[in-house]
Amino acid sequence: MPRSYRVRAATEGDLLGVRRCLRAAFEVYRPAYTRGAFRDTVLDAGSAKRRFREMRILVAVDRAGLVVGTIAWRRTSPTEAHLRGMAVVPARQGTGVAQSLLDRVLADLLRAGVRRVTLNTTPPLRRAARFYRRNGFRRSGRTADFFGMVLTGYVRAVGQRRRLPASVRSRGRSPAGPRAARPADPGLAI
Repeated sequence: MPRSYRVRAATEGDLLGVRRCLRAAFEVYRPAYTRGAFRDTVLDAGSAKRRFREMRILVAVDRAGLVVGTIAWRRTSPTEAHLRGMAVVPARQGTGVAQSLLDRVLADLLRAGVRRVTLNTTPPLRRAARFYRRNGFRRSGRTADFFGMVLTGYVRAVGQRRRLPASVRSRGRSPAGPRAARPADPGLAI
């Protein structure tokens, strides 16, 4: 089945779509977030422009050109990068959009000579944390305060193969099988 979206670098014209995507994906978590954490996560016009200047933003856009997913990254050293702002609109969660975004970022990082990538997530985003662990991220042991919420750090080597979920490995399924190719999207993570 052909994909009904494509992943590409965001343009400044995509920023409203990025903000809408973040808001839609994180709205369900608003009650679990502090006011400041939610505001920083979903972005306003100014913070979206700042992120566009400071980070590389990727978007998944549908055939109509609507942003259905996003992720951003920035270099933190010549060989390390940090991911932020991954989100998939609710109607597209579980369809492979998050995996496509992450795969594209990891490929871009590998081409850029990055060897290690980090990200953070908050306690309400359990589904996102599982997604990242399935994709080879491990807890870094670092935590930080994020507007009164705990941020848990994750890290992985760039270029390592994605670890298949135990359920797929135990059934002897091929990595090309549908469950291995499209694990469930987290929909969101910061």
